[in-house]
Amino acid sequence: MGLTFAWPSSTFLLFTSENTTLNRPMTDGETALLGSLSSIGALVGNPIASVLLNVIGRKYCAVLTASIGVISWIMISFSNQVEVILAALFIYGISGSVFLVVPVYITEFCQESIRGTMASCPIIFYGLGMLVSNLLGGCLEYHSLTYVILAMSVFGVAMFLFLKESPVYLMTKGRKEEAIKSIAFYKNAKPNSKDVLQELDKIRKILSPEMEDESIPEKEKLNPNLESSRPEKLGFFKFLKKSQSTRRAMYMILTVLTAAIMQGLNMVLIYSKPLFHEMVPEEIMSSTLCSVLLAAMVVVSGIIAGYLTDLVGRRLLLIFASFGAGLCCAIIGLQMYFTWGPKWLIAALIYLYSATYTIGAGTIPFVLLSEVFLPEVKSYMSMLALEWTWLCNFLCLFLFNWLMVTVGLGAIFFIFSVVCFLTAVYSIYFVPETKGLTVDVIQLQFVKSKRTDVEM
Repeated sequence: MGLTFAWPSSTFLLFTSENTTLNRPMTDGETALLGSLSSIGALVGNPIASVLLNVIGRKYCAVLTASIGVISWIMISFSNQVEVILAALFIYGISGSVFLVVPVYITEFCQESIRGTMASCPIIFYGLGMLVSNLLGGCLEYHSLTYVILAMSVFGVAMFLFLKESPVYLMTKGRKEEAIKSIAFYKNAKPNSKDVLQELDKIRKILSPEMEDESIPEKEKLNPNLESSRPEKLGFFKFLKKSQSTRRAMYMILTVLTAAIMQGLNMVLIYSKPLFHEMVPEEIMSSTLCSVLLAAMVVVSGIIAGYLTDLVGRRLLLIFASFGAGLCCAIIGLQMYFTWGPKWLIAALIYLYSATYTIGAGTIPFVLLSEVFLPEVKSYMSMLALEWTWLCNFLCLFLFNWLMVTVGLGAIFFIFSVVCFLTAVYSIYFVPETKGLTVDVIQLQFVKSKRTDVEM
């Protein structure tokens, strides 16, 4: 994903020049779509993936989404038509649903003590993909670059085949023996070991909480075929209507995800090369080197974020990192308007801004997304949240060039700054701490009173 989303940065200037490798130079509207069209594809892919998650499973849903990416790179590698390139990026966007699939997949087999670190790994590798894309874009000619990315996409699909299906999914389908083998695989233990059996029991309790409800008579627990007064299994919309914690979790997730997009680093990353070309004189540092360093900063910051997420906690990271990112953006805006510092200062501040953003809003909302929803609604709620995220991403990327021409980069960074500060304030009052908590305990963070019914 990182390889493809950073690819427009390496090709933007080439595709708009008279010496383009395409059949004609791209227009302004087409270049706006070059960086944003993948987000529209993701809007299509997410609902499909949310259904397939519970039909074909987490593993094969991931294989399918990654395979769609391979198809799009075949189109890019063997065509020079502008329309085909744009269509390929739209198709690749469908595979963007991997951001829905992978966090669900990961959090269903890793333990709570490392869940935050593991859930942040997709962001780390997304940044790594951007780094590799910028490095290759500066070293390879256009066609060689496309062939290398195509080969890496095929390799990514192949790696999924070595993994086991999520034990939670297997248990929902009644495939207990396969679930035991999956748990044993991820714990590197024997299928009949104590750790494996304890994990199986934990999954069973999460999926069938009524077995632990003391209000249900013992006969009903032992014989589920007996008629009883236990509550019927609710559909998605009924569950959402009755579950106060799910609604509050959804409001919180939508807010922090929107803030994460509007804090702006995605726009800076995707258009980093032309942005640095405009902001930093070539005699100080080339735009290619600036882009590579920016992607490297995102990768390093992502690794730091993955470590701090389980050490410091989600909430504190989001608060302090958002405040730091806002401060950086405000100084960048002032520097662009008044040029009170040396020319290299903007690049240095952008690197600092990218680091604070990645540690906070670039990572934490996606960790929270993988944690705050119950298994019954996780795939659907995650899908709705990511649908909204991709829509915001598309609108911001599509309007970015227009805003840059209309109000200037300085004003844009002031907007980023305001959003960052508002995110910090919101997080103080409305974002709960989820570090080390199980999903049922997390639900209690979203309700005023601790209830034991579906209202939780």
